[in-house]
Amino acid sequence: MTQKNQPFVKAYQSEGFLNSRSARALRILSEYLEPESRLNHFNVDDTIVFMGSARTVSREQAEAMLAAAEAGEGDLERAKLELEMSSYYEASRDLARRLTEWSKQLSEEERRFVVCTGGGPGIMEAANRGASEAKGLNVGLTISIPIQEFVNPYVTRSLSFHFHYFFMRKFWFAYLAKAVIVFPGGFGTLDELFELLTLLQTQKIRKHLPVVLFGTQYWKEVINFDTLIHYGTIDAEDMMLLHRTDSVDDAYEFVVGELSKYAETERGARL
Repeated sequence: MTQKNQPFVKAYQSEGFLNSRSARALRILSEYLEPESRLNHFNVDDTIVFMGSARTVSREQAEAMLAAAEAGEGDLERAKLELEMSSYYEASRDLARRLTEWSKQLSEEERRFVVCTGGGPGIMEAANRGASEAKGLNVGLTISIPIQEFVNPYVTRSLSFHFHYFFMRKFWFAYLAKAVIVFPGGFGTLDELFELLTLLQTQKIRKHLPVVLFGTQYWKEVINFDTLIHYGTIDAEDMMLLHRTDSVDDAYEFVVGELSKYAETERGARL
């Protein structure tokens, strides 16, 4: 006999089902549809993506670490290196601020190029911070990983997204991007960089997508592109996919020039 007043739970309200293996496709689809809904609501159609290490600290933090190390509290050599690397934090912050100021001056008929990062600390925080200092909307695409979850305080709250699936997060990096600026980083940054380069090389990304490698000495030491060319595993022409620089001014002028040149001909272009 059925019990009276038995509670009925619809499938789409069943937490047990939604978190089950059987509902994986629904969870993946949710990480497409929910961000799309919010991005459309805020008219975010084009982004400038900043990538780089979550471990790079600001100049202020690095100077404090160095002062502590010189006082006998910490690794002095490591602190000196942190101060050297902090120049990338400040460059990311400055570049994001300048690009946001430029994008806000465009006419209403033009697209806005919104700064987008992985939403975490380090280079990501710096870029969101620069965009925030320019009083511009900016996007943060964070990911659940087995450390304390984070989102830096400079991401526009309504445009802070949290993903379970790395591939869905990387989809949103690439889908709206009209330029990508890659600062020194580790495994995650290398993964994102090489996926974008592969998509561009194989023309799976058909839109014009300038990619800037910021920090020539770092990238020269970490990736020997000349060796790849020497052994014939990439073509010399593949290096045209990259613009390498150490200058905020050069990066700014290159990105603005590329976006200005292709903005009208590729309005609304996707992957």
